[in-house]
Amino acid sequence: MYSIRIKNLLPVILIFLLGSCAAVKKITQPAAAIRSIKFIGQYEILYNTTYQNTAVGGLSGIDYDVKNNRYYFICDDRSDKNPARFYTAKIYLHGKGIDSLVFTGVNHLLQANGTVYPNNKQNRFLTPDPEAIRYDPVKRELVWTSEGERIVNEKDTVLINPSVILIHTDGKYIDSFILPGNLHMQVTGSGPRKNSVLEGMSFADNYNSLYVNAEEPLYEDGPQADIEENNAFIRIYKFDVRTRRNTAQYAYKLSPVAYKALPENAFKINGVPDILSLGNNKLLVIERSFSTGRLPCSIKIFIADLEGATDVSNIILNNPAEYKAASKKLLFNMDDLGIYTDNIEGVTFGPILPNGNKTLLFVADNNFNPLEKSQVFLFEITE
Repeated sequence: MYSIRIKNLLPVILIFLLGSCAAVKKITQPAAAIRSIKFIGQYEILYNTTYQNTAVGGLSGIDYDVKNNRYYFICDDRSDKNPARFYTAKIYLHGKGIDSLVFTGVNHLLQANGTVYPNNKQNRFLTPDPEAIRYDPVKRELVWTSEGERIVNEKDTVLINPSVILIHTDGKYIDSFILPGNLHMQVTGSGPRKNSVLEGMSFADNYNSLYVNAEEPLYEDGPQADIEENNAFIRIYKFDVRTRRNTAQYAYKLSPVAYKALPENAFKINGVPDILSLGNNKLLVIERSFSTGRLPCSIKIFIADLEGATDVSNIILNNPAEYKAASKKLLFNMDDLGIYTDNIEGVTFGPILPNGNKTLLFVADNNFNPLEKSQVFLFEITE
């Protein structure tokens, strides 16, 4: 009915196309070619801090939403003090480090049926053990891990598989990742150890991949780390985010436990509580060592390179001659700071400093123990 010349539509079409391109601008994941890191400062969240009638503590994972300048903290409370949950917060910096931390929200982690998770007195077969959390700005979703449970003794048997769970930012359940068989809890001496499973996690490849690590070796893969070198290897699992399936596994060799326990036969551990993708198949890896008789933890930060490492999905790790593990290089030993460092369990990239340098933030879990500290450490990156 109306006749409009095509040339009159061209400006409109161009404006529409340009606007569409701007709207679908690709989100790129933070990366860094780290040469060194420098300690700037720390902030302590006081014991017995509460927020919206919940106990703040047990902060075992941290991630940063750059666009909204928002931090996510996951709490490892197994629904004992309050239902399993995560927090959002703002962290304000000044020239000498961290000025303040202000919590801005708390959300419950919800089951598929929309209810909160029970504690072990309510239903011990559904009780979670939250450990890691990451934010996906592409889909605006969160993913978190639970370590599950393994109790095997003469009186009782409780086996709960670990899990990697996708949720909305309000805590509502979306789906879970499909775990390989060697992450299933077993009655016999194979599979994951109790409290030593999916501790660390990081998106990679512009949020198309997800790396998750076991904190300590699987039973069949060999011994736990000890004071002397003993070929203790953990697994780093790579998942395809779209299919939520495991696509590769890599071996990573743990360093020995940093200090002898007192007495020497008392509890001691060295494991990996978190990882962070640096791009180009490299991961920042935290090794956290603790020995009875010494209150602080010994924290070492490594850069691991997966390039050329063997996919060990079908290989037992008890013979290092059969595969090539990820290479590793020490980046920083927090013992050198000469300050108290507690149970550091999470790491994330933070904001860009006024000088243009990137930052790293670490969080320490106080285990809801008055003798331990919830700490946030700030480091400056030199590339």
